[in-house]
Amino acid sequence: MLTSIGRFLRKLRIDHGEILFDMAEKLGVTASFLSAVENGKKKMPAAWNKKICDLYALNMTQKEEFTTAIAETEEAIELNLCGNNVLHREVAVSFARSFPDMDDVQIEAIRKILLKGEK
Repeated sequence: MLTSIGRFLRKLRIDHGEILFDMAEKLGVTASFLSAVENGKKKMPAAWNKKICDLYALNMTQKEEFTTAIAETEEAIELNLCGNNVLHREVAVSFARSFPDMDDVQIEAIRKILLKGEK
């Protein structure tokens, strides 16, 4: 079953005149792995987010579509806290614990703060 991220990746490579093999080669994976990601059988590696944005010079609208597709596809996020100081760890853990109880207003406020760092 084609996922949101799969649809985005497929459209991106078609728009660039690429076949599955071409994009897979750019990403340093096999065509079968990329196909599995597109079809929801494998999880998209987190490193692909920046790599795809850079490789395909995504504009702001495309980046937003990509971020939305990732969010729609993800069911769980793993956060590596190695190398972070205590304050960073505390904020990450507090956020994870509070997240299920946050309302849409709180989530939107956090989203706006995070998006400011990308502009």
